[in-house]
Amino acid sequence: MSPRLPHPTRRAFLGGAAVTAAAAGGAFAAARLAGDSAGPAAAAGKTTVRKTLAPGLRASTVAENRRTGDKDWWISRTGAPDEIAGYAGQASVRPGEPADLYVSTTAREFTVRAFRIGWYNGDLARKVWESGPVRGHRQRAAARTSAGPAGPGSGSAESSNTVHADWGRSLQVRTAGWPAGSYLLRLDASSGAQRYIPLTVRSDTTAGRVVLKNGVSTWQAYNTWGGYDLYLGPGAGYADRALAVSLDRPYDLQGAFLFLVYERKLINLAERMGLPLAYLTSMDIATDPHALDGASALVSPGHDEYWTPQERGYVTAARDAGLNIAFLGANAMFRRIRLAPTGLGASRLVICYKTSYRQDPLFGHDNALVTNDFREPPDPDPESSLTGTLYEGYPAVADYVVTAPDAWMFAGTGAARGDRFPALVGIEYDRVNPGSPVERPIQVLAHSPLTCKGVNSYADSAYYTHPGGAGVFNAGTMRWVESFGPPTYHWGLTRSAGRLTRRVTANVLRAFADGPAADRYPARDNLRELNPWPGDPIATGHNLWG
Repeated sequence: MSPRLPHPTRRAFLGGAAVTAAAAGGAFAAARLAGDSAGPAAAAGKTTVRKTLAPGLRASTVAENRRTGDKDWWISRTGAPDEIAGYAGQASVRPGEPADLYVSTTAREFTVRAFRIGWYNGDLARKVWESGPVRGHRQRAAARTSAGPAGPGSGSAESSNTVHADWGRSLQVRTAGWPAGSYLLRLDASSGAQRYIPLTVRSDTTAGRVVLKNGVSTWQAYNTWGGYDLYLGPGAGYADRALAVSLDRPYDLQGAFLFLVYERKLINLAERMGLPLAYLTSMDIATDPHALDGASALVSPGHDEYWTPQERGYVTAARDAGLNIAFLGANAMFRRIRLAPTGLGASRLVICYKTSYRQDPLFGHDNALVTNDFREPPDPDPESSLTGTLYEGYPAVADYVVTAPDAWMFAGTGAARGDRFPALVGIEYDRVNPGSPVERPIQVLAHSPLTCKGVNSYADSAYYTHPGGAGVFNAGTMRWVESFGPPTYHWGLTRSAGRLTRRVTANVLRAFADGPAADRYPARDNLRELNPWPGDPIATGHNLWG
């Protein structure tokens, strides 16, 4: 996202009610998903290829989601900002490993309840553990670190504006018996206030599975707890922003805002489908070159902006070896970041200098690791070589317009060429841009006219296939996952949009779960027909239509 338009403006589009609505436990009714688990072959009346799925892997997902859920997983009252808040000492743990919790509260005591997000017959979460009462106390205020974001000699705390909590450990949670997945640990203060702490129980192996990624690096980039994130500070706005943000602090708002808006509904759908699933965070992929070994697909959620070069390299290598990828948002892999340790462990500091990249201590020494936008100097490498589409602009809201209804992922949708789905494009969008690297063949699936900052352009959904066997789908709009069902944040999204996006996503996930998709589902290149403009129309003021 452009530094000229800081993220609180994006949150303003959600509206104040979204903070509460995003966690509404009954938000995703079972009826909304009826029939959406069919694959593309079945929907088209062809022979299904589901037999290639490992039966044991699929059975474990089905069995887990037949267990009794708990409708009471959402937050009903956040209370005052300091009434209760907390963070985990680990972004992810393996099943059975302990997680350390750091909690501050003005209440006399609190309880922790752990909920695994899934389908669970429409309850959407299952309570797997509950603590007894824990004595509460108020911990110290936010502090800024005593070292710069890249180690000794890299700047003062004031120049990096890195905030951390530096709290004492309140309790340790043992995860024995917890299946891999995305968890919300709900802090319930005796005063009635509640907050979430997100935790990923990561999979021991991803072989034969569809990997659902939790975008922890991006969550942290937008976390304003303590007054600073990678966009703004309390003083001069963008100029006063943090250059590095720490996981050693609570998340703002209800504790899991970006997860609830951009990831939760996707998990509900994938678990309901009974796919063989694995769970990893952005940090897990960035720090383990073997994390994706044998995986059938990787799913990037609705907002997945911040990547390290290492994560990009590992995912690209896996794609080249046949890993399918679904990008279910826009603005994916836009920022180049670096990870560093904090006092609580490795990879808990997210560094991104952005437009101040010349201040990055690695500038002129290792330019491939300098933290700014991937497409910008000193080592430009546009994200489109992997994502297929290129991030173009913000803010924009427009109808989603179908261009290739005969494409396999539209099977069962009933969509026709030119069909429009109101407000599905936004608030950030991508476009297929031949001025940057584009994998061929690539098929533009939706080509939606919009206006961004007074300039007329297009948003694109696209699908390409790679010589290594992979298929790569990119929704090209940040509202894709949000549209699956309520809450939709008063954006004007319709039920018909939700039916379309759920069916297309189900088709993509089912096809990708069966292994390399290129031979079975080849992209039918249509760039010549659309003749996309090579360049940045928003920056140059060049209208592409009208």
